[in-house]
Amino acid sequence: MDILERFTRQAAEKMRQDIQEAEGNEVFWAGKLDSKGLVSCVEVGSRGNRDSVVLNSDAADGASVLIHNHPSGILSPSDADQKIAMDASDAACGFYIVDNEVSRVYVVLEPVRPRQNEPLDLDETVFYLSGEGPFAKSSENYEERPSQISLSREIARSFNEDKIGVFEAGTGVGKSFSYLIPAMLWSVKNKECVVVSTGTISLQHQLFEKDIPFAQKLIGKKIKAVLLKGRQNYICRRRLSEIENDRSLFDEEIEALDKISAWSKKSSTGSKSDLTFVPPESLWIKVNSESDACMGGRCPFREECFVMKTRAEAADANIIVVNHHLLFADIESRMDGAGYNNSAVLPPYKRIVFDEAHGIEDSATSFFSEIITRFKVLKQVGLLFRVFRGSAAGFLVQAATVSSADDCMERAPALVDAIKESLTALDQAALLELSEDSAARICDSTSEAFSRTFNALSQLRISLLSFNNFVREILEKIDEKDSDFPAVWETKAVLHRLESMAVLCENFERWDRMQDTVFWLQKVRLPPKIPGEDFTVFIQFIQTPLDIAPLMSSGVFEPMKTVVCTSATLRIDSNFNFWTRRVGILFLEPERVLQGAFDSPFPYGDSVLFAVPNDAPFPASPYFQGYVENAVSKLILASHGRTLVLFTSYDSLKFTFNACRHILAENGITAFVQNEEDRFKLLDKFKKDTGSVLFATDSFWEGVDVPGKSLSQVIIVKLPFAVPNDPVFSARSESLEKKGGNPFMQLSLPQAVIKFRQGFGRLVRRADDRGAVVVLDRRIVEKKYGQIFTRSVPMTKRLYSSLDNILCAVEKAVEENPEN
Repeated sequence: MDILERFTRQAAEKMRQDIQEAEGNEVFWAGKLDSKGLVSCVEVGSRGNRDSVVLNSDAADGASVLIHNHPSGILSPSDADQKIAMDASDAACGFYIVDNEVSRVYVVLEPVRPRQNEPLDLDETVFYLSGEGPFAKSSENYEERPSQISLSREIARSFNEDKIGVFEAGTGVGKSFSYLIPAMLWSVKNKECVVVSTGTISLQHQLFEKDIPFAQKLIGKKIKAVLLKGRQNYICRRRLSEIENDRSLFDEEIEALDKISAWSKKSSTGSKSDLTFVPPESLWIKVNSESDACMGGRCPFREECFVMKTRAEAADANIIVVNHHLLFADIESRMDGAGYNNSAVLPPYKRIVFDEAHGIEDSATSFFSEIITRFKVLKQVGLLFRVFRGSAAGFLVQAATVSSADDCMERAPALVDAIKESLTALDQAALLELSEDSAARICDSTSEAFSRTFNALSQLRISLLSFNNFVREILEKIDEKDSDFPAVWETKAVLHRLESMAVLCENFERWDRMQDTVFWLQKVRLPPKIPGEDFTVFIQFIQTPLDIAPLMSSGVFEPMKTVVCTSATLRIDSNFNFWTRRVGILFLEPERVLQGAFDSPFPYGDSVLFAVPNDAPFPASPYFQGYVENAVSKLILASHGRTLVLFTSYDSLKFTFNACRHILAENGITAFVQNEEDRFKLLDKFKKDTGSVLFATDSFWEGVDVPGKSLSQVIIVKLPFAVPNDPVFSARSESLEKKGGNPFMQLSLPQAVIKFRQGFGRLVRRADDRGAVVVLDRRIVEKKYGQIFTRSVPMTKRLYSSLDNILCAVEKAVEENPEN
């Protein structure tokens, strides 16, 4: 066949030049088709000799056609070519062979021609949200929101033009419907899946249970939406069956085991969240699904597998709702070799919406960090080998029954004891060298102080390697016919985790050769299960990426066609530069990125008082904590409870709570404090007790949604700057400084502003909310950088005066609330 029947002239000419540069040897190309079905773009993946060339799978990923030349001029495919064609077929990819003159082509496998996407009609898309559309007709309290309509139009543009959209949408804009309607219309029109990723479980459920069904009703089209959770959230029928067959090992948890077993027979989802009770974590981790222990098609329960059923449901879904953690698990799998055209953790997709996008740097940092503790190691070792009631138990003991290794289990106790001794020595060394510090980073200035810790890590690595080699020896002497024995699969899964732990120990030892990684350790104190007993103290050894921007750019933004990022807090002082730099969007061509800010429609100017006391000591003053304790109690009384108090330090929170609790109780105000019980239960109690107050820190700065009369005041004790000696923060600051940057202006301040905006945003959640935000840190007024904080929140009534004047103003502000 003539070359121009399948290639453009430009592509053919480039291939001739590539062959000439390869001295006439075989060359492998990845090609892409134009709208006419011609190969218009070719990229060299590898070069070989006169007889063969290696297939570059990375270059092949995403290609429309795989191409290579036969220097002999004989274009008939060899057996190796036929194998490549089979693999190409699985990836919906074509395969061509050309001669060295690039004048003839043999089509081994026809490519799938690129489908032309049908763009969204922008006016039609936003009509659904307009005063003339179905949203207005379906809601008695509908008010047209110009900002919502504008945002939805820009998101639709992002789909049409294959853009990265960065959109800040203030509280009340209605961003969920702004992206759901374009995403649904696009998916139906173009038969493409859209993944919606959120930062919180509550938003996932709100989207799936309320917003998506309502949006589907608005557009009048059938939409298939699937909520996906991490595999560990589902019961594994095989593991449950095995535990039920060995009930004697679970005497203390037998009642919970029976409940789980009965529930699993009736459940349609197998999801932990559907249980009517909270199972012991020690039991759940033995019966939940785990990717590395999954037997896949060899599992006897594969037809009843909850994970497989859920994935099958998602295969043809229009919308898949996930959390950031699960999305990053999928991205990691694709970057590790699964590719972007095949199923990995999720089905293939090319369009993502990140809701709560301000948190994706922290989510990615958390996901791609690795942690080792003595409890994590002991848990895995115990799964393989433990002594229970005088008898050996564990997956390895079971696997050894089908292994031909001689007297192997006699060596197990000594190898396990060596690991336990190494772990004890490691924690003792690290606790001694940490001394009074709660955390420390391994770096040039600290490494010598942790010499004992390094020696103990080395000894733990050696102990793990000895045990791992012992396990591997048993596995290698298991006959192929016994390889499907469940205990063998479980043993292999645990071995893989122990090998990763040994690698992490080695990485700590060579920390100075891994400049793109932060190595740090921190002390953890667990409260006693029985009051009066000692706290359990142990050390976490953590490896964290220094910068997730390159990973996000190459793993998410570059390979995807559309990525929409939306949140109420993405800008610092009216620009997106800080956030886009931190997540890697600044690496992209500027023309690929759409940006926009869509202000809240709520009347902040009339409904919110923003006050700062001018008689407060500065936070560095020894008198500041005493002032806080006095001011917080008076402010709470002025607002008749109904207050969220946000701290940056747990110690400050404890002191203030203890100082206020009695006077609040005397005035009939219930005080809740973070960590006294589960976050969700705590928030539920706070919402229901409309005169209560909640003392909280860190995670409560965002994700707290308490509209109406339960919340009329937010007190921000200090500006939320990161602790300077936080290991990851200090490493990133140091990296910026080495590059000639300003860590305070480029990292510390922007991070604090975004967190401040999140805290400020807890007060007004709907149009009729009113009240006060009181900041006790007067640096926000008296320091030059304070203007960046104040310019980054909506315009409100503002008061910089004495605490006494502010108390009067707060009382008036909350009295103006018609619900009070």
